[in-house]
Amino acid sequence: MSREFRLDRTPADVLDYEIAQEQAVALGRLGRALEDALARLREYDAAHPRSGAPESARQARRTLVMEAGHALWMFVVQREACGLRDSRTLMHDYNVPGEVQQRMGPPSGRRLGQNDPASSRPRRAM
Repeated sequence: MSREFRLDRTPADVLDYEIAQEQAVALGRLGRALEDALARLREYDAAHPRSGAPESARQARRTLVMEAGHALWMFVVQREACGLRDSRTLMHDYNVPGEVQQRMGPPSGRRLGQNDPASSRPRRAM
């Protein structure tokens, strides 16, 4: 926001601007997280042959696919919160593999928020 004080801005205008800034920052952060997760998966695939791989290698790859699916889910949710509803271009632009798209969602095997530092804070009673 400009440091210039403007009398024609209402508190709601200022708040809307701040919210838009925060949404943009979150969108950028989550986009970079998706890029990183996809890069880790691609690097793993380039370094490890898939045929005849031991179970430990297959499990490591499954973990990378699940992490990329979670990063994709977080990014899509943030985009939708910003009003960007169509994810087809995202899938194309980021070259998201089909198996990652199929795994899009919260990590399985644990409840949402479990092992999440933000969820370890005491909850307020409503």
